[in-house]
Parts: sequence; C-alpha cells; structure tokens
Amino acid sequence: MGSVVKKRRKKMRKHKHKKLMKKTRHQRKKRGK
Repeated sequence: MGSVVKKRRKKMRKHKHKKLMKKTRHQRKKRGK
C-alpha cells in the first residue's frame, strides 16, 4: 500500500500544486483571512 501512495504522490505532485494554488485562493476569499 505504501509504495502505491508514493507512486501516486510523485505523479500528482505537479498537478496537485496547480490545483492547490487555485484552492488556497478560493479559501482565502471565503474565509477572508
């Protein structure tokens, strides 16, 4: 199970980063921080 997660993380790292940037922007506006 651990190896699968590691493989997934490597593949999703770049894609997740872009998604995270958009998510954090939305959350900041909603929370008003």
